Amino acid sequence: MTSQQARRRAEIFAATGEAGQDGRFSTSATVGERRMLGDVLGAQRATLEMKCAGLTGELALRSVAPSTLSLLGLVRHLTDMERRWFRRALAGQDAPALFSSAERPDDDFDGAVADPAVIAGAWRAWRAEVEFSDRFAAEASGLDLVGEDSWRGPVSLRWVLLHMIEEYARHNGHADLLRERIDGAIGV
Repeated sequence: MTSQQARRRAEIFAATGEAGQDGRFSTSATVGERRMLGDVLGAQRATLEMKCAGLTGELALRSVAPSTLSLLGLVRHLTDMERRWFRRALAGQDAPALFSSAERPDDDFDGAVADPAVIAGAWRAWRAEVEFSDRFAAEASGLDLVGEDSWRGPVSLRWVLLHMIEEYARHNGHADLLRERIDGAIGV
């Protein structure tokens, strides 16, 4: 046996420092449901942002062939998901998707190109949608607030928060693979 303790291949993502400094993992496991859902969703969003940290044009790389997924495409896709569920379904706003359409349903990914203006625009839009979503959830009368979605029908704020956690978690797994293929960076 060596004097060094064995380590996992992937621990805390290198861009985040030590586990104690990573706010994603500081959520109490005993807070109320509304805060817990918001905190866990916030941690998933922070994970996506950290997986993209330090990259510029590489964000548009389709690094896991034959998939058309890219980190920038994930940002654009999740922007449209935030918009769909919070603005359209729950708030009842006329808010079409920003990066895809009926005519170009995959443009959230296909339009993710290594142009600095495209990259900056995607991050601006994502931050604006996250801000709206957080504000909406904080000001809502409760988790049982119901909106209407063209696909699902009636949806509660509780369901939307859970679905968004699921959506980010699924795509953060994709982001893990994409980032590792781009520059070898690994970690949770």
